[in-house]
Amino acid sequence: MNTFQQVISNNSMQDGMFALLAAVGTMAAIMVFRKIALSHFDRIAKTTNTLIDDFFVEILRSTRIFLALGLGIYAAVHFLVLPVSTSELANRAFLGLLILQSGFWAHRGLDFFLQRRLASNEGSNQAIRATTRPILAFLGRIVLWALVGLLLLDNMGLNVTALVASLGIGGIAVALAVQNILGDLFASLSIAIDQPFVVGDFVIVDDLMGTVEHVGLKTTRIRSLSGEQIIFSNNDLLKSRIRNYKRMQERRVVFSVGVTYDTPASLLEMIPEIIAQAIRLQAAARFDRAHLKSFGPYSIDYESVYYVIEPDFNLYMDIQQAINLCLVRKFHEHGISFAFPTQTLHLADGCLPGGTARVNGASAAQPADVAA
Repeated sequence: MNTFQQVISNNSMQDGMFALLAAVGTMAAIMVFRKIALSHFDRIAKTTNTLIDDFFVEILRSTRIFLALGLGIYAAVHFLVLPVSTSELANRAFLGLLILQSGFWAHRGLDFFLQRRLASNEGSNQAIRATTRPILAFLGRIVLWALVGLLLLDNMGLNVTALVASLGIGGIAVALAVQNILGDLFASLSIAIDQPFVVGDFVIVDDLMGTVEHVGLKTTRIRSLSGEQIIFSNNDLLKSRIRNYKRMQERRVVFSVGVTYDTPASLLEMIPEIIAQAIRLQAAARFDRAHLKSFGPYSIDYESVYYVIEPDFNLYMDIQQAINLCLVRKFHEHGISFAFPTQTLHLADGCLPGGTARVNGASAAQPADVAA
């Protein structure tokens, strides 16, 4: 006698009806309870700032038919007299459906945690989420559903220990074959956790620069200033020295200006104050210093330092342009001349015997003395 015939013979029609009603009633009760509870917690979540009610809403939304079906099977078997093998199969089906539903709960909980955890960071949250959340979510889902799969196989009676051991030995061989890919994968995890840069940051890597567009599991894509897309492998990128200009809080600017050697000493003393005034006129700039630095080949050189209180490059260029124009006006008012590369030729009167001209004591056939 097969299993189905044993179930028919051991249970009456009434037992079957009770089992069916128990299964359907349990499933209906679970779905109705889910709908009512979801509506209640959703209404509460909109009026509070706590995370507990939001978490319950997410969990209830991820409750699938698997839970209702598993509980329906569990309720039904208590109204029937079943063979040992059939009863064991029903218990495994109930436990398997419960494991599967737990996987969906954990999946939604992981997404909820990542969303709330990243949203708590200050700054450009959207850029951080665009960089970090997809990577962590992908890796977390792999681990989660691998664990769920192993639990389901163990529930089916398979020897999971031997399976894991065999997969571990095979995994070593696979890891050696794809070590470059795994290196990029773990580098993407490092980028997601440490966040040396996020989507939208302007970075310079060696002699290449651009704005980060996408951080993937294997590559990072950067849009250069000239328009083309530059693709780096994550592993190589982390080995490089990266300058992140988006994280700059203020910009330090050093610039020089040179005046001619015939500038009087009284005006030379005024020049640092003229430069300081030109910088202080800019609302987004903070003056640091201005000094006569050195005597160059053809100019007396001044070095000045100021800070732009915002990192924007266009703002820096606007400020530097305004400072330069102000210095041109002020120098013109005081009769100060900007230096530029010049050569001065000194000629001396007198002629050598035979009418040959003498230049600084040297004959014209020799190179003239040229003083800078």
